[in-house]
Amino acid sequence: MSLGRRRFLATVAGIFLAAPLAAEAQPAKKAWRIGHLSGRSSPARAPYVAIFREGLRNRGLIEGENVLVEYRWADGNNEKLPALAGDQ
Repeated sequence: MSLGRRRFLATVAGIFLAAPLAAEAQPAKKAWRIGHLSGRSSPARAPYVAIFREGLRNRGLIEGENVLVEYRWADGNNEKLPALAGDQ
């Protein structure tokens, strides 16, 4: 077996052996998903949303990093709420 072929095989073997170790070294990220449904409009609820986001941050939850918040607004038309709740 030539030296070039041995190096190639050693490199390939090293990649296959290192791949599972790299996968184990990266912990799975768990992202929370929260739905916010309101009969009011976004501007009317802005102060409350700011307080909500601050509470999340105080608990180590950063929107867009480890928590996803989906906001749905009915803009004063409560008849829209069932459709907004069912929207995927």
